[in-house]
Amino acid sequence: MEFHVDDSGRGQRLDHFLQGKLPEFSRSRLQEWVKAGRVRVDGGAAKASLVLKGGERIGVEPMERPPLRAEAEELPLAVLYEDEDVVVVNKAAGVVVHAGAGQHSGTLVNALLYHFGQLSTAGGDERPGIVHRLDKETSGVLVVARTDAAHRALSEQFASREVEKIYLAVVQGLPAAASGRVEKPITRDPVHRTKMTCRLETGRHALTDWKVLERFRRHALLEVKIGTGRTHQIRVHLSSLGHPILGDRLYGARATELLPERFFLHAARLGFRRPSTGERVTVEAPLPPELKAIIDSGSL
Repeated sequence: MEFHVDDSGRGQRLDHFLQGKLPEFSRSRLQEWVKAGRVRVDGGAAKASLVLKGGERIGVEPMERPPLRAEAEELPLAVLYEDEDVVVVNKAAGVVVHAGAGQHSGTLVNALLYHFGQLSTAGGDERPGIVHRLDKETSGVLVVARTDAAHRALSEQFASREVEKIYLAVVQGLPAAASGRVEKPITRDPVHRTKMTCRLETGRHALTDWKVLERFRRHALLEVKIGTGRTHQIRVHLSSLGHPILGDRLYGARATELLPERFFLHAARLGFRRPSTGERVTVEAPLPPELKAIIDSGSL
């Protein structure tokens, strides 16, 4: 495919221009093509961030994405609970839950397949067993379905908000109240596409309850309970209060040497009904050493 950059394209980034011409493809897919050298500007290679001046000729050679299928890898896995229906693990910070753009190995799914073999197929070949997710930098409890029946039952529990989800977070500043609720819809930020926002009227309903467990000099430790599971929900809602999570630069936290590679958000407790019996199961994950050390250091 070939495109000529006219006056309407002048000043646009290359990837933005391509998205306008090829709306059937995601921007991340188009950026993959640029990185692979399949997009040429005036015959030469270019970066996705190239600002067009007008008059350029752009050649595009589409690339088929190979189907993703998660493979087993011998990776460490911290199992907190297991039965015939589910496996509950303590996900470490820095671990991606399943494969996606830019990462196809080293994920939690790869480790799960090595340790347990067969998991539910309801989520597709690239994310077997995955019913819910945690951000890469978030640690803590995550439940995985071993069978398709368990997957469907757990998904229904998440959808009906029966699952108890409790997190621990250290935030910047000291909240004026002892507890509170944020009930603001969340949607993708129209300008910064890697972020979510609750500053717009549109979006999916999201509910976050919080309470202060401990106050320090400049920070506070919160217990956070979410009634919904939107992308970046806790991070967005706490930031909207003026109290971003310690280390969460994406949502306004100051740079800190205390947590250079993650932020202070930990999924501490998860409660659900076992799919095959209806028995209530509650699983907890202790704070990882790097977070506990910050609490104990007296530096907050």
